[in-house]
Amino acid sequence: MPSASDSKIDELYQQPLSEFTAARNALAKSVGGDEGKRIRALEKPTLVPWAVNQVYWHARAAYDRLMKSGERLRKAQIAALEGRAADVRAAGEAHRHAIAEAVAEAERLASSAGSKPGTDALARTFEALSLATARNESPGRLTQPLQPAGFEALVGVKPQPGAVSAKPEVTRAFQVHEGGRPDKAAPQGKASPAPEPKRDAKAERARREAEAREAAALRQRQAAVKEAEAKAARAEAAEKDARAVWERAHDELLDARRTLANLKSAL
Repeated sequence: MPSASDSKIDELYQQPLSEFTAARNALAKSVGGDEGKRIRALEKPTLVPWAVNQVYWHARAAYDRLMKSGERLRKAQIAALEGRAADVRAAGEAHRHAIAEAVAEAERLASSAGSKPGTDALARTFEALSLATARNESPGRLTQPLQPAGFEALVGVKPQPGAVSAKPEVTRAFQVHEGGRPDKAAPQGKASPAPEPKRDAKAERARREAEAREAAALRQRQAAVKEAEAKAARAEAAEKDARAVWERAHDELLDARRTLANLKSAL
């Protein structure tokens, strides 16, 4: 059940990002008690989720169109996997248009506040929001960017024999590259390529060696990505801790100044 301060909390996420912390702390102090502690613990959004929140609060029509198009696409994908008639291609195209519209609104709203979030990160977050299996119970309060789900988003769906191979656009819809957009698909309806001629032993050995080098390079890149992700996670945690310390010190400074002013006025 929503608390009495929920509407005031919603207002926090609509304010300029630079004002969030001060407004949150002021609200927490005015409410006090356990509710005040809950409000003070609210996490400040980073730039991308803040911009996404602004679309929810200030461009609701675009946000609603995105969510509805995501729901239609997911239903079409599930229907196709289960062997039922579904126009996945049309649903996917409509969803891409809805994402582009939401991204444009987010960039417009952020620009008016003097900010510039990354376009790809916005697109990935909007895609993840609109294709999520469960709806966010607190829309407009996002604090971290999201990543689109892969095939795990279809857990529980039982594909019918031949359904996936008959509708390759279903699998392509879940193949998202690092830029947050679907990879280009091979043209459909063309004849299968002719079998490759047999290779001689020397060429086959060279091919295997090249594949081994490529696999080793891929493992190195994957390890580097994991190391970078871990480093980023540690830095984010340290930044969060430092921000909390700074906010406490800032509050103490304000209290000290008020106390000093009151003492001086009493002289």
